[in-house]
Amino acid sequence: MTGEILWTPPTDVRSTTAIGAYLDWLERTTSRHFDSYDELWRWSVTDLDGFWRSVWAHAGIEPAPPDGPAVVGSMPEARWFPGATLNYAAHALRPQNRGVAIVARSQSRGPVELTYDELREQVARVREGLRRLGVRRGDHVAAYLPNTPEAVVAMLATASLGAIWSSCAPEFGVRAVVDRFGQVGPKVLIAVDGYRYGDRAIDRRDEVEQLRAALPSIETLVLLPYLDPSVPPAAGAIAWDDLAAPTASPLECEPVPFDHPLYVLFSSGTTGLPKPIVHGHGGIVLEHAKYLTLHHDVGPRDRFFWFTTTGWMMWNFLVSGLLAGSTIVLFDGDPGSPDLGTLWRLAAETGITSFGASAPFLMACRRAGLDLGALGDLSAIRTVGSTGAPLPADGFRWVYDQLGDGIVVASISGGTDVCTAFVGSVPLVPVYAGEISCRCLGAAVEAFDVDGRPVTGEQGELVLTVPMPSMPVSFWGDTDGSRLRRAYFDVYPGVWRHGDWITITDRGTCIISGRSDATLNRGGVRIGTAELYEVVETIPEVADSLVVHLEDGGGGPGRLVLFVQLAPGAELNEDLRARIATRLRADLSPRHVPDDVIAVPSVPRTLTGKRLEVPVKRILRGAAPDDVASRDALSDPSSLDVFVELR
Repeated sequence: MTGEILWTPPTDVRSTTAIGAYLDWLERTTSRHFDSYDELWRWSVTDLDGFWRSVWAHAGIEPAPPDGPAVVGSMPEARWFPGATLNYAAHALRPQNRGVAIVARSQSRGPVELTYDELREQVARVREGLRRLGVRRGDHVAAYLPNTPEAVVAMLATASLGAIWSSCAPEFGVRAVVDRFGQVGPKVLIAVDGYRYGDRAIDRRDEVEQLRAALPSIETLVLLPYLDPSVPPAAGAIAWDDLAAPTASPLECEPVPFDHPLYVLFSSGTTGLPKPIVHGHGGIVLEHAKYLTLHHDVGPRDRFFWFTTTGWMMWNFLVSGLLAGSTIVLFDGDPGSPDLGTLWRLAAETGITSFGASAPFLMACRRAGLDLGALGDLSAIRTVGSTGAPLPADGFRWVYDQLGDGIVVASISGGTDVCTAFVGSVPLVPVYAGEISCRCLGAAVEAFDVDGRPVTGEQGELVLTVPMPSMPVSFWGDTDGSRLRRAYFDVYPGVWRHGDWITITDRGTCIISGRSDATLNRGGVRIGTAELYEVVETIPEVADSLVVHLEDGGGGPGRLVLFVQLAPGAELNEDLRARIATRLRADLSPRHVPDDVIAVPSVPRTLTGKRLEVPVKRILRGAAPDDVASRDALSDPSSLDVFVELR
């Protein structure tokens, strides 16, 4: 049952959490007192100057911002802290950050650990190496790298120069990478020769050469011999060790304006070119310091982990654990090899305190009947984070059944667009099964009805009515801002429309119901897809699913088609179809019952796990697969082909 309380804040929450310390600090320094999280949230979205200056001061971000308003103008032209300068790398590597900075595990090589002192030294080396290659402030460094310490080092070195970073995971195909890096014109490309995924060795040297040929802006290719350390760099390339050669130059971090580009992240690119989203140093430092510390309760005592690749914004989010002085734990490889216990054994081995993964991963562990207690000592875990899709109520319960009732299940939702979460968890409020605990501080999230009015207790468009510091500085190359305005501000002028359905409950929790552009409209009633998936995927024979609504163009009900990827050994027969229909009718409504249930070999998903609902619908309407999605951005490039045969 959605809404069941699974965890409540302990009586000593104010004295044992970072947000409790923040509230005490606020009261001492500003005489502000808040009796509830809701009061704190409302202050944070109405007094932008007071709230965001308090985050800056409490996080110890240096230097302090100049006097004046925190934000000038309104969306989409809002600009934060004019005149302020800082550097992301300087804050991540500040002297008070001590102990172990990075713990890394990989299926391609042995364990690696770096202390903060060692990390600073390596960043200084690579910074000087990039300078020798002519990289200066405003230049672009691109990486075709796995989730390794070298990727973190290179990103921090790039940021320290005021240069701009972008990365793609090496499982991305050539077209997907060119679609991204080709928009920003990198001067340097850092790449691997290959990697291991489980027990498979995957050579990427040909792909790297194709990238070099397809990206004429590249002046230098740096090769990290990751799959086979004995292989020398290709002709005209230099080795990582040469880039990171010892140097006598001390680590320096160039102060840059608040909105100076830190990195360019890319949307999933399922239709057209991916959006090149520019994030600034200041917005990321301020937002990540807020979220990771106050919401996720990450600090120097923590070992912070999220399963991600360098092609997903959660990698950037994970690296920002350094801003909180924590130890970040990196994993590169197949989380399902040799079985789904791999990441949990990693947690036991490395003492992870904050464990993050996608909702589909947690549900797969549940379906597989994983017994976490048999995989090692997981008692250090205090928080289990979930994102990428709504976590069903049964997923919440499974985590608590396995790990006990003392942890916080932190279901969060946000996006690459802001490189953070709009809605998430906080230690001050309970955890309810199937619901996201709260709207985040500084995020003025509302649910808008069809008339653009905020509603409570019913589904509406997820919007933000005031700006956040980590909203995009711009889209790269969008000189007049028209592309950015079309992306977020074309429906409600001056209000950010994110493209998700959300319900905000009377108690302040949130339920994300899927993408608003993938809405099912049956008999005039809007239906989010997430709730349908939650029900269907509790049926043991269904491993994954995707639903689309095909309107008939004449105002009729159209066809609701459910595609299912079956579990091994399962068969789509009349009995299974009847059970799917019965469950949906009983748990949701007759409107949720599909007209057709069709088995497919695999459900199309991006490399970051997003279902391709809209592209599948367009294919079924007659579009060519390559016109609606970049196959190189998909986990299974062949997964679209079956829909051509079905139309």
